[in-house]
Amino acid sequence: MTQPARRGRMPAVSDVDIRRVARELLVDRGTEALTLRAIARDLGVTAPALYRYYSSREDLVAAVRRDICIHLAEDLAVQVAELPDDGVIRLFAICRGFRHWALAHRNEFTLVFASPADGGAGGLRRFDESFGLVFLEAAGRLLATYDLATPPTDLIPAALRADLIVFQEELLAVLARSGQKFPAEKLDLGVAYLMMTMWARLYGHVTLEVFGNYPMPVSDPEVLFDAVLTDLAAGIGLTTGEVQ
Repeated sequence: MTQPARRGRMPAVSDVDIRRVARELLVDRGTEALTLRAIARDLGVTAPALYRYYSSREDLVAAVRRDICIHLAEDLAVQVAELPDDGVIRLFAICRGFRHWALAHRNEFTLVFASPADGGAGGLRRFDESFGLVFLEAAGRLLATYDLATPPTDLIPAALRADLIVFQEELLAVLARSGQKFPAEKLDLGVAYLMMTMWARLYGHVTLEVFGNYPMPVSDPEVLFDAVLTDLAAGIGLTTGEVQ
C-alpha cells in the first residue's frame, strides 16, 4: 500500500516533466514565458529544484529546441514515407511540410528558426541535426537521379568560396557519420552553393509568411509558395511537372 506523502514534501519531477511543461509554456505564451521560475511554478516545485537537471535557462531552452527539431523531423519523415522514391517529389514535399508546420507552430518556429544564436538557444545552424538530415536525405535522392544545373565554380562569388569549401567539408563529414545514401562524389562547390541558397530562399519566404511581413497583401499564400518552389526548381534545371 502506498504511504501518503509527508506534509510539505515537494512533488517529484522528472526531466520529461520539465520539458513537457516548458513546451506547453512555449506554445501557449511564447519564448519569453519560457523561464525556470514559470516551469517550477506549474510543476509545484521551487526553481532551484530544476537545477538538478539544467544548469541554466539556456540549457533547458536548448533541450526543448532539440525536442522540437526531432519531432519536426519525425513528422516530415512520416509525411514523405508513402511518396514515390523520387528526390524531387520528396524534397519539395518536405518544403511544403516545413511551411505548413511553421504556420501552425509559430512560437516553436520562432524559438528554433528565428531566435539569435547567442547562448545556443535558437537557430538552425547545421545539417547534422535531425531536421537537417531529413533535407539531406531528399537532396541525396535528387542528386542520385537527376542532373542538376549547378553553377560552375568560376561563377560563384570568389569571396564565398572559402566558406563554401568549409560547408562542403562539413556536409561530407555529416554524410560519413550518418550513413545516408548520398552520392558524395557529386557534392562539389556548385551543389554546396545550391543547397545553401535554396535553404536561404525557402527559409526567408517561410519567415516572411509566418510573421506577416510580405511586402504586399497576398490573397492566396499557397499559390505564391508554389510559385516560389517552381522558381527554385527551374533554377536547378527541373520542370514544373517534376515539382508537383
